[in-house]
Amino acid sequence: MWKYIKRNKYLYLLLIPCIVYLIIFNYIPMYGLIISFKDFKFSKGILGSPWTGLENFKYLFGLKDFYRVFANSIILSVLKLLISFPIPILLSILLNEIPFLKFKKATQTMIYLPYFISWVVIGGILVNLLSPSWGIVNDVIKKLGGEAVFFLGSDKYFRGIAIISHIWKQAGWDTIIYLAAITGINPDLYEAAKIDGAGRLKRIWYITLPCIKPTIVILLLLAIGNIMNNGFEQIYVLQNSSNIAVSEVFETYTYKMGVVNGRYSFASTVSMFSSVIGFVLLMIANKIAKWMGEDGIF
Repeated sequence: MWKYIKRNKYLYLLLIPCIVYLIIFNYIPMYGLIISFKDFKFSKGILGSPWTGLENFKYLFGLKDFYRVFANSIILSVLKLLISFPIPILLSILLNEIPFLKFKKATQTMIYLPYFISWVVIGGILVNLLSPSWGIVNDVIKKLGGEAVFFLGSDKYFRGIAIISHIWKQAGWDTIIYLAAITGINPDLYEAAKIDGAGRLKRIWYITLPCIKPTIVILLLLAIGNIMNNGFEQIYVLQNSSNIAVSEVFETYTYKMGVVNGRYSFASTVSMFSSVIGFVLLMIANKIAKWMGEDGIF
């Protein structure tokens, strides 16, 4: 092992900043999980605050709002996973089939550019587009003889808007990962398939998809492990009093309870519960992946 590390010492040196980042922002904060089992007071600190055992969890499971927030988080996460996950795979295959290099690069740039725009900006764009008073979408509806619709103020439209905006922002970045995997496929496989008379669709089905299957599985497992995370910024920007019945998820609920109301122990309990659910789902999905013959994450 040490011979291997010495031979690749420069690669490990490049890893050091990432490792330091993970330790500082991901592992050290785990110490704060004990707040979930305490009545945390700023004046006493984490260690000085009195222990409460499982009282915070009992209180959490006894709240009616908890089950509504839990259902909202699960429904929105599952819908995002089912609808948005296949989109980058399809986009990467379509981009890979474009023969014109300049057009391909321009299209790829336009697709992943929204990833670098903050949710605050995207939220402002959506509010202006969907406004019942001056929004372009409602202007078109009115010209077609319909009535203006307050999209962001309706429960039945919120999840659709959240999913579509998530796809618009995130799909381009995931597409890059799949394109990188497709680039690594041996071109001889495609040449052999052409000689055998395989058309474009058959080459995609029998060569492209099987070759990028490991990448698809890894990203799917990561998505399942992150299923309880709906993205605080997106939901908070699009949330209002009219759609809160379906838009209140664990991230916004934790923020309101912890930061706004100052109930840090309770907020930590909510966050810990959602993390445990994500971890359990990740373990189950990883086990299924290995059972199906894939490598999995670990």
